[in-house]
Amino acid sequence: MAGEPHYFYVYFLADVATGEHRYVGQSSLKPAERLKWHNSGSVPHTAKYRPWKITAAIAVDSESKALELEHYFKSHSGRVFAAKHF
Repeated sequence: MAGEPHYFYVYFLADVATGEHRYVGQSSLKPAERLKWHNSGSVPHTAKYRPWKITAAIAVDSESKALELEHYFKSHSGRVFAAKHF
């Protein structure tokens, strides 16, 4: 019997205080677990604007797809898309 499917996630965060600071990342951890790392201060890039909230997450079935999506959402057109839809 096959085990539980393993997903990779691209997730979007916004700071709770203003919602003006945003972050996009990818992980093999579920977004709620990864959020704990960001809110604990363990991720230097996001430590300054804690606490964070998840605004959206996308699950894909391979790390390469997650990396590709993360790269897109960190581009100008990807940031514009995310700001409009997430």
